[in-house]
Amino acid sequence: MRHLPPRHRSALVVMAASVLGLSAPYAAPPAHDTTHAHEVHGDSAHVDSLRARDLIQPDELGRLLAGPSARRPALLHVGFKVLYRSGHITGSKYVGPASKPEGLAALEKVLRPMPRQALLVLYCGCCPWKDCPNALPAARMAHAMGFKDVKVLYVAKNMQTDWIDKGLPTSEGEP
Repeated sequence: MRHLPPRHRSALVVMAASVLGLSAPYAAPPAHDTTHAHEVHGDSAHVDSLRARDLIQPDELGRLLAGPSARRPALLHVGFKVLYRSGHITGSKYVGPASKPEGLAALEKVLRPMPRQALLVLYCGCCPWKDCPNALPAARMAHAMGFKDVKVLYVAKNMQTDWIDKGLPTSEGEP
């Protein structure tokens, strides 16, 4: 593992931890420009296609959720079940990891009956933003299905740090 570049080592640790259902310690991600929220890393699946306008910051989403119910977005968790159980955004619906075919199939099933004009917020929170395997595939599917207002929650480090520790609305338990 020493011969791998640091960004690949951290991605490998994150993937191994998620497969084992463990939480891995994360170093703060380096500062980067969110104009291009995903970067191309050699053979990585992260593609530079989510832009700043596609993102919603945690504080902004928190304000929307505290506002009138008619203005609240549809909120879908497209990450791993262990994360949803341990702490998810109140009012969100668990879909499953969009990095897996069964997660994308579940997302398609949930999205199919929804109105295409409604604000849709997708989030994962499994790891530092630049390493997330789920946000981009979920956003791509929603756009491909004709959703007009799709946002992805920008989780710079992880849900604990970027949502729960900020005191934003959180629930625990099964989907």
